Amino acid sequence: MSSTKAPVIALRGSGGPKSLAGSVIKPAFSVVDLFSGAGGFSEGFRQAGFEILAGADNDPDALATYALNFPDAEIILGNICAPDIKERTLSAARSATVLVGGPPCQAFSQVRNHSRVIDDPRNALYREFVETLREALPLAFVMENVTGMDQMGVREQIRADLSLDGEYEIVAQVVDAADFGVPQTRKRLLFVGVRRGTGMSPPVLAGSGAADSIALARFTGSRRPRYQLTVQQHILSLRIGEALQDAENLIAVSAMQAISDLAALPVGNRNDEMSWEELAGPTSAYQRLMRTGAGNVLTNVQVPRINKDTKLRLKGIPQGGNHRDLEERLLERFLTGQRWGQDNGTGRLSRKHFYAYRRLHPSIWAWTLNTKADSVYHYQAARALSVREFARLQSFPDRFVFTTDSRRGPIEGRHDGGPAHSRYRQVGNAVPPLLAKSVAQLLMAELNTYREREEVRARTG
Repeated sequence: MSSTKAPVIALRGSGGPKSLAGSVIKPAFSVVDLFSGAGGFSEGFRQAGFEILAGADNDPDALATYALNFPDAEIILGNICAPDIKERTLSAARSATVLVGGPPCQAFSQVRNHSRVIDDPRNALYREFVETLREALPLAFVMENVTGMDQMGVREQIRADLSLDGEYEIVAQVVDAADFGVPQTRKRLLFVGVRRGTGMSPPVLAGSGAADSIALARFTGSRRPRYQLTVQQHILSLRIGEALQDAENLIAVSAMQAISDLAALPVGNRNDEMSWEELAGPTSAYQRLMRTGAGNVLTNVQVPRINKDTKLRLKGIPQGGNHRDLEERLLERFLTGQRWGQDNGTGRLSRKHFYAYRRLHPSIWAWTLNTKADSVYHYQAARALSVREFARLQSFPDRFVFTTDSRRGPIEGRHDGGPAHSRYRQVGNAVPPLLAKSVAQLLMAELNTYREREEVRARTG
């Protein structure tokens, strides 16, 4: 009795071969994340159904977080310019369907000194991303960076570098995370590329338009300043305004809808975990989404203490306000006799402190988070935010735990500031997972269509 084997094809980076006889086994498409940090890009792609093969970064604390949350991924710690790290990275990237990353790049401020961004020695990490792309030739890639790269003709230089002389078709666009259900305004420049000759098209993200439709307006008068939402008067903006007020709608998410269930977190608690029984129940669809799969305890809940002067100032700042709303008496450098920070000699707050006195407004998304715990304060309580609240505002699910390398003291790649600061920095530097997921879902659709065409071609010869 003779038997005929079904033909087998293997799509590069698609998880290996699959039989075309009977039911088709459809393995996950895969991702390698360069300059991964804690793994915001990877988390978004994982939520969209991709397999995460590897994360590479030179920050040991961020990669400790990555390893904890992606236990099946290869962890590549070190400088990608070093030969051994470069080889490990290339080996992983050659197996991936999609290469993602956000290489540190100061290109937009350096065009004056070099004819091309990629030639500037200070942009070595960006150059390594391009070279990894050239060597691995995945079916698709996504590179993100600051919107400053959109200045002075840099966008077209980057597009030309990443196209690899026409190997990739590329779309570049500026997006705001708030338009994709992230409770934070955060603008990024995305380059999305797909291999030519595959029949795929690089997807263009179409967000809700929330960030351009709604804003906070400051009102002054006989009373203290106050802030309230203003909505553009056209039908789309009005609908987004309605969605933002609806706690069950995920199109646009406010700070209160993101973190109100964590309002009672105690300040100065040394324990970084709390049981759910100690916390309020979820009051929005977003909170329920974030809690999915979180287990029996919530992590990263420590709230740092703030000094007495800061508490007094926060009580004088309305929801959504900042240093501009402080009364004259609260602009004195030291208010209670407690000495903190460097004395600038003027007896007044210096400008470098002004960014810190920003309070969330409960009815709109957060401002852009940076890497410091004092970059934004709670809309209700006169306190800083926990790492978990930072993570919620970045759209990291509660099951995603932030940690640090267990080794003590200075180690290669570690930033100064200690474990607590490292966790805030990891969150603040990350790509919001829901933004990454939006890109990943569109790429998944293109890749699935490509795979189906390849399967038909293999069957028909």
